[in-house]
Order: sequence, then structure tokens, then C-alpha cells
Amino acid sequence: QVQLVESGGGLVRPGDSLRLSCAASGLTFTVYNMAWFRQAPGKERELVAAIAWGGGTTYYLVSVKGRFTISRDNAKNMVYLQMNTLKPEDTAVYRCAASRREPKYFSNNLSYTSGGSWGQGTQVTVSS
Repeated sequence: QVQLVESGGGLVRPGDSLRLSCAASGLTFTVYNMAWFRQAPGKERELVAAIAWGGGTTYYLVSVKGRFTISRDNAKNMVYLQMNTLKPEDTAVYRCAASRREPKYFSNNLSYTSGGSWGQGTQVTVSS
């Protein structure tokens, strides 16, 4: 059974940085696309960043491009989201997701929402 456990969230001020971590178990991590989603109160869930298995191609939501970096450590079954220059609008619950689809689907929401695996989430609050 796939298990994803996020950590690293917290309360920070605008301009600060945070690094989220997601520990994966129960899967052959090297052949899973990995992603970070977020959902703020009253808003739809959105795909923030994704990384494909194999070549490690990455995708970013336009509003976080240049500020966030997704990475994976296949030796440790970990995926990370480095978040710099945080803004109040980044406030949300961040969830890690895994998909056993082909790499070309790594940035496709449906590949995670249909048949993917999810963590419980970690709260990120950016406030002065």
C-alpha cells in the first residue's frame, strides 16, 4: 500500500522560505511521477509542481515559477518542494501525490486524481 507523508509546513512571513518534504513508501518510487498540489479555503485544488520519473522533467504553476523548486531523491524515496519568496497567496494545505502513469502524464491532474495516491497534507501559512 502506497503511503505518502508530508512535513515541513508552518507559519512564515512574506518573503520567507520553506522546504516541504514527502516521504514515500510501499511503491517502486523510481517509476512514479510525483507532484505537489495545494488547496486554499474556498478555492479549488491546484497542481503546484510535478516531476516525472525517468528524466525528471519538471512542471510549475505559473504563479510559483521561479520561486518554487521540486526535486526528488530516488535513493531515499523522497520528494521536496523548496518554496522561496513566499507570498500570502501561497497559503494553503499542500499535499504530495504519486502517479504510476507514463512520464508524459506527469503534469496531468487526472493522472493523480484518478488512481493516484495522496498524502494527508501539511499547512503552509504566509502572514505578516
